Amino acid sequence: MAKKIKKIVNIRLRPDQEERINAIVERSAILDTSKFVRIAVDWLLMSDLGEVIGKIVHDEEHFPDYRIRKKPRGRTKGRQKRGTGSAK
Repeated sequence: MAKKIKKIVNIRLRPDQEERINAIVERSAILDTSKFVRIAVDWLLMSDLGEVIGKIVHDEEHFPDYRIRKKPRGRTKGRQKRGTGSAK
């Protein structure tokens, strides 16, 4: 069965991202928000995605919401210890 292709219509931005985009669009005579986002996506797709993602994920100071969470270390099922003391 073919996988259903999902149309991208809504992008959730952080408030600081939205502010920066709006500031750039306000200063531009030819850009609107939609065109800016399309250009940014085209630029990202032309780039080395591995390098871009690596820089963003590993720069936790500037991009804390992309931090890779560490898996919680739960108790592992190991061999149960048997008592070695004297039996009563």
